[in-house]
Amino acid sequence: MASGLAALLDDVAAIARLAAASLDDVSAAAGKTSMKAAGVVVDDAAVTPTYVTGFSPERELPMIWRIALGSLRNKLLLLLPAALLLSAFLPAAITPLLMLGGAFLCFEGAEKVVELLGGHHGTEEAPETGDPAHLEQAKVSGAIRTDLILSGEIMAISLAEVAGEPLAMQALVLAAVGLVVTVGVYGVVALIVKLDDIGLHLARRQPAVVRRFGRGLVKMMPGILGTLETVGMAAMLWVGGGIILHGLEGTPLAALPHAVHDMAAAVSHASVVLWTINALLSAVFGFLAGLVIVGIVHVIGMMRGRH
Repeated sequence: MASGLAALLDDVAAIARLAAASLDDVSAAAGKTSMKAAGVVVDDAAVTPTYVTGFSPERELPMIWRIALGSLRNKLLLLLPAALLLSAFLPAAITPLLMLGGAFLCFEGAEKVVELLGGHHGTEEAPETGDPAHLEQAKVSGAIRTDLILSGEIMAISLAEVAGEPLAMQALVLAAVGLVVTVGVYGVVALIVKLDDIGLHLARRQPAVVRRFGRGLVKMMPGILGTLETVGMAAMLWVGGGIILHGLEGTPLAALPHAVHDMAAAVSHASVVLWTINALLSAVFGFLAGLVIVGIVHVIGMMRGRH
């Protein structure tokens, strides 16, 4: 009896060690894929605050909560099953889909740069009138639709990183990435949106140094949002350009990504410098590719009578 119990406990311990190792593998893979998708995550965090501006402060956090739930549904109920089906039955489509997503990011980034240089700001909208509840629902729905595109790119990047793993591992990693990214992005968004309220609260407190800090925080908010928008724009170009360049490897245009790598290596072989130069060159390539797409889209729009 004792030997049987000891054997059972040994089996339980072995299973526990295996489970712990599997969780470590999932955590490591999720961390790696989350870093790969960092540019899209930054853009997601930069875009979302614009959807809750103009609403009363007491509605901001409920709106962010609803958008976060919609984002989680996008990732876990729509994109995760689609990604697993794609991995199981059509893995060759992963790279072309990634490149399409990268092209979309380049288009978005280049369009923002063009608007910025032209003196227009895409995040500024004319005041809207109507029922506040209807307007709130429209804004939340629009944010969730935008999140679907960005989440699709995040899940595609993650899937590409674990494409060689068993299907169960892929599912666990994608679910972990979806949860971590959603909590991280919308936690940061909630903090950004409430920074001005925090500043106003501190501006009424004692001592004087706290009041000065609160007033400074309120004054800094436009600059913080502007910086975040710029970082998001640069991240879109860097990630989008990098995805397209990586996808061109193994094609007749493979000389292009090789040239980018060789140019970076010619500057320095230090890992940090090499990564930085690669990122800058990817962003430049992403901007140029995005400009081409912007031009095509505008020409098509003019041909169809839209200006």
